[in-house]
Amino acid sequence: MNLKSILFTFFILLLVACGSAETAVQEGLVDTSSQNDAVDASTIPVVEPIEVNARAIPDVDTTIASVPLEEVYFDTFRTVDRAVPLSRADDDLILRLRDAIPPIYNPVFESASDGDKWLSNQDLVIGYADGGEAYAYPVKILNYHEIVRHTVNGRPVLATYCPLCQSGVVYDPTVNGEVLLFGNTSALYESDMVMLDHQTGSYWVQVSGEAIVGEMTGERMEPLPSQTTTWELWLEQHPNTFVLSQDTGYDRNYQRDPFTSSYAESLNQTGRFAFPVSEAALDGRLEPGHTVLGIEVEDIVRVYPLDTIKDGVQNDVVGETAVVVFVRNSRGSAYSATIDGEVLTFTFKGTEFRDDQTSSIWGMDGTAVSGELAGMQLEPLPSRSALWFSMVASYPDLELVNP
Repeated sequence: MNLKSILFTFFILLLVACGSAETAVQEGLVDTSSQNDAVDASTIPVVEPIEVNARAIPDVDTTIASVPLEEVYFDTFRTVDRAVPLSRADDDLILRLRDAIPPIYNPVFESASDGDKWLSNQDLVIGYADGGEAYAYPVKILNYHEIVRHTVNGRPVLATYCPLCQSGVVYDPTVNGEVLLFGNTSALYESDMVMLDHQTGSYWVQVSGEAIVGEMTGERMEPLPSQTTTWELWLEQHPNTFVLSQDTGYDRNYQRDPFTSSYAESLNQTGRFAFPVSEAALDGRLEPGHTVLGIEVEDIVRVYPLDTIKDGVQNDVVGETAVVVFVRNSRGSAYSATIDGEVLTFTFKGTEFRDDQTSSIWGMDGTAVSGELAGMQLEPLPSRSALWFSMVASYPDLELVNP
């Protein structure tokens, strides 16, 4: 398939995926014990329903913004006039596009064995674990919804995914003591999904979790430790994980992925984005479609090029914090490398992570599975997996690690 065919196929798939979302509008529609997954897998959590009235959301205050309004583009899901900047979007358009890609506010979960019936080993999931419970949010579903909101062990959780950035981030939506409810604007900034909170109508970008337009401008959500990984790797770490069910209340073909690997490949080959980006996103240190893992420690943002590491370990020190990044199949997880006051360093050999100090073997989830330190757990660090262009656009001053 030539390059023109790849690009044409990608944009047709994108249009079809988003078109189904518009139809929905027309129809009105660190606790270290967390990694043990002690919860009985047969006890499927029941999510308390969240009542949503999208039409009651306040209008965004565009007089307050940290970015130019003309650089925030609404995706109209049309072949003509597809990208409309916020600076010239009228109220009718803004309201029509609100939650055109419908968030999942009342998710249904199922057991890992049920998930195994429709998820393949290499299907991507965003994984989150806390207090003995683990959750997998399949990207197959997130492509069509982008936002999942529920509560885990009393903590509100906002699982987010931007298909154009291939960015998976789990946030605590509590800001200044208030739990915010988020919807989807159908807009993009730096080709990155823009959310809005229901309380103030402010606009937030997904990769950084920062408000860029409206009353909340400058506020940021706290990212939680999560992984964007394959179903096989997540299931290996968390055999009792719960899985977001295909029973979403929407009629979507979750077995069809409109955002295939050819998207990142064509991005690398052409540098052409679905929506406009700034010069910051064009940083040439990596190809724009390179998958990276970003962590933020002591106000330092450091990024690890997963497509370069592929399988291995990156030992590092960020500020005064010793960290380690485990990588398998170009999917990574980040941890503090200190156990009981001692800094460990790690190596990867064959399929095993080992610490150099005791030769204990560690799992991808940061748990020692054998050796002197068996049962010990590294503290997971908040991280985000994304394509390089979106990470460097969100954090122009980030530090890129050369493996």
